[in-house]
Amino acid sequence: MADRVPVQIKRLPHGHGLDLPAYATDGAAGMDVVSAENLILRPGMRVAVGTGLAVAIPPGFEIQVRPRSGLALKHGISVPNTPGTVDSDYRGELKVILINHSDDNFTIERGDRIAQLIVSPVTLAVWDEVDELDDTARGSGGFGSTGGHAAL
Repeated sequence: MADRVPVQIKRLPHGHGLDLPAYATDGAAGMDVVSAENLILRPGMRVAVGTGLAVAIPPGFEIQVRPRSGLALKHGISVPNTPGTVDSDYRGELKVILINHSDDNFTIERGDRIAQLIVSPVTLAVWDEVDELDDTARGSGGFGSTGGHAAL
């Protein structure tokens, strides 16, 4: 069983009566989070959807916000900055930025599952500025340089 990290969570006034984020199955990596509002997401539209929750993430961790695969496949609904990051020092309302990539309106009702949340450790970098970098087989080859899809 994976380690459990305690995360403080506060219901905001418009979040009362909603389910807290929860794992749908024993093997789920992400917790489903629900919308605290009703709205229509029109084609191409982006909106920050309120969850009615605020969190205090322990230092050294973040919450990643990811799309729900079923919404993405069946309806073209995604998180445009995926994965979104909620930093450990943020105390405002947890909102999920959604985008509608389909040609149809998509209705979100209060209580609908809209995204997944993953509590993840953060590794902080320390820059080590150098005059030269080591050589590799790839070198400075950029996008598509390692092959793959014929159209690249």
